[in-house]
Amino acid sequence: MDSLETYMSRLTGSAARRSAFRADRPFGEWRETLVRRLRERLGGFPDTPADLRPALLEDTDCGEYRRQRIEITTYDGLRMPVYMLFPRRLPPGPAPAVLAIHGHGYGSREIVGLHPDGSERRGDPGLHRDFAVSLARRGFVVAAPELLGFGDRRLAEDLALAEEEPGRNSCFRLSSALLTIGQTMAGYRIYETMRAVDYVQSREEADGGRIGIMGISGGGLVAGFTAALDERIRCAVVSGYANTFVASILARQHCLDNYIPGILLEAEMPDLLGLIAPRGLFLECGVRDHLFGPAAAREALERLREIYRAAGRPGGVEADVFDGGHEIHGEPAFAWLRRQLELPDRDPHGEEVGKKETRS
Repeated sequence: MDSLETYMSRLTGSAARRSAFRADRPFGEWRETLVRRLRERLGGFPDTPADLRPALLEDTDCGEYRRQRIEITTYDGLRMPVYMLFPRRLPPGPAPAVLAIHGHGYGSREIVGLHPDGSERRGDPGLHRDFAVSLARRGFVVAAPELLGFGDRRLAEDLALAEEEPGRNSCFRLSSALLTIGQTMAGYRIYETMRAVDYVQSREEADGGRIGIMGISGGGLVAGFTAALDERIRCAVVSGYANTFVASILARQHCLDNYIPGILLEAEMPDLLGLIAPRGLFLECGVRDHLFGPAAAREALERLREIYRAAGRPGGVEADVFDGGHEIHGEPAFAWLRRQLELPDRDPHGEEVGKKETRS
């Protein structure tokens, strides 16, 4: 019985991975080629961005931070809610910002400490660990967009069942529809995240030159590939995703939103994440992650180290291989983001910023 890797090699032949990184090719030339081909495989992006037309939906005092829910236009005719978290104690001037990208679950509310109906949550934070709130408590301005197919952005039929199935999403049907018109869910989510960057840069509270991104699982795909294509993002944390396609996405039945037609004809996952180089990249990998296992995660890390050496920044990729599963770990990644985005250790009142909070 052939392995999947062998079977895929026979199917694709010499055409496989034509854009994979090679040490004998100039890094800049390789990156430029693969960026162009990745955009094409994703379905391409609009030539002219739509007017954002931001609208305030909610404004809540959460004590340590202020939480706003904003709605912006991404594609013409398509609106996306974004939670914005603003810490109360900020250093002088605009603060660094981090885009927090949720994975599968009930949407952006899941990472800002809310129940699916928008009420305040107490108790188990699940695999996301309310990481958007953790970032705000550490002094970052945080933008948490609602990915297409989740939360308020589900199809009407799925929204009607939300009370009985809070985690129900519209990924499969929307991904299928996009594929029939030559588009991909990954491409739509990546472009919409770029529009969230546009919005963050419009806010006076945020320093548009110090923007990071952090995402888990499907949100790790969005975070990693958005950073790969958008150089306004200075650094990226990819949690529970960095691996190889063959050992993760193709090793089991995953949600259709993970699949990009023709991508293995271009490159494997570490090559695509390597497009972030020489900007900083940090990986979170749980040793008991059943979806994106540790063996292929280590393989991806070694490949990324090779790419970062070629980019002239051998220490530019780091990893937290922690004793856990498919979940946010947090503390090492948060500390790394503070260093990457030059966030001071103390607020204007001289108090320490970034202490560990007690989880409820």
